[in-house]
Amino acid sequence: MKSALTRRSLAQLLASMPFLGVARAAQGWDGILAEARGQTVYFNAWAGSPQINAYIAWMAAELQQRHGITLIHVKLADTAEAVRRVRDEVAAGKPGSADLIWINGENFRVMKEERLLFGPFAEDLPNFTLVDTRGKPTTRIDFAEATEGLESPWGMAQLTFFADGAKLSAPPLSMLELLDLARKSPGRVSYPAPPDFHGTTFLKQALVETMASRAQLGAKIGKQDFLAAAQPLFSFLDALHPHLWRQGKQFPQSQAQVTQMVADGELLIGLTFNPNEPANLVATGTLPATTIAWQNRGGSIGNTHFVAIPVNSRATQAARATANFLLSPEAQARKADLAVWGDPTVLDLAKLTPADKALFKGGEAPGAVSMPAAAIPEPHGSWVPLIEAAWLERYGA
Repeated sequence: MKSALTRRSLAQLLASMPFLGVARAAQGWDGILAEARGQTVYFNAWAGSPQINAYIAWMAAELQQRHGITLIHVKLADTAEAVRRVRDEVAAGKPGSADLIWINGENFRVMKEERLLFGPFAEDLPNFTLVDTRGKPTTRIDFAEATEGLESPWGMAQLTFFADGAKLSAPPLSMLELLDLARKSPGRVSYPAPPDFHGTTFLKQALVETMASRAQLGAKIGKQDFLAAAQPLFSFLDALHPHLWRQGKQFPQSQAQVTQMVADGELLIGLTFNPNEPANLVATGTLPATTIAWQNRGGSIGNTHFVAIPVNSRATQAARATANFLLSPEAQARKADLAVWGDPTVLDLAKLTPADKALFKGGEAPGAVSMPAAAIPEPHGSWVPLIEAAWLERYGA
């Protein structure tokens, strides 16, 4: 007979296992580093970007040299793969195959609810004192879910649009203006099909700009309440889709495909969740020097991405040391460098020494966001599967 493990029975199982659920009693940082030496960290992280993969390889070399930690990049196409694996291992009482996961949003919420995370640990990291928790409140809130020290901030993200300014001198600064542009330029606008992350984010941006009140966004929501709240979104999409590439009957499959279509001149507008990506693409020659980038004037969806330690990690000391290194000014500045990755920092530069602050390269580059807008916090994670399911039901065919 096939067995099934409910969330309730899983929680009961976890509660009965003394080595899970809570970090060990306070341990001096020097002691943690001493125990970390010689450990191997299996870092489960999305591997869809050569630049990010190269950065993780640099991390591995630095951690080996500084702390004697071996870091192995377990390359993922979807973070949910790692979540399922951890769940299965914990249910079977097996030690973990993952020691650190690049995570946020729905995956974090699920792991938190199912008690699959080690911690709290994040705010005990020495470098956490450098994090900008006031100016960047999403460093402690993940898709409306309090992190409670169960994940450590790594980088910032915010929905950003880009185009060739020689072809589009007046970019649309709202979803309604985007609709007007699509009407005037039929077939030249599109977005990735959900569940591609960027496609789902486009839908969330349209949701927050069209709904009557955003008050519901921070709370868990059920299907019927969602369908009522999202009706203006569906009306907007019904109006937009006939003017899109291939009349909205087909959609690009990924953000990378949209970017290539912009580079080829097939589409006018691209989108990214990394505000520095357009400038990076200009620097690599993918996009022309006339590229412009913007965020919608009323704000755009933004969040923080994190690293978390699975509850059955076999190398929690080395995983914590790795998370702390990722918060160091050197690692954050390298990550923010357009020539390396271009991922915005989670640190408060005002907290840094002059020497550490100087590591962050200033100045504007072609393709940089010229007028940044406020970040709109992500809806509660429960909205995401409902948005994707409703889109697939209405438009997926």
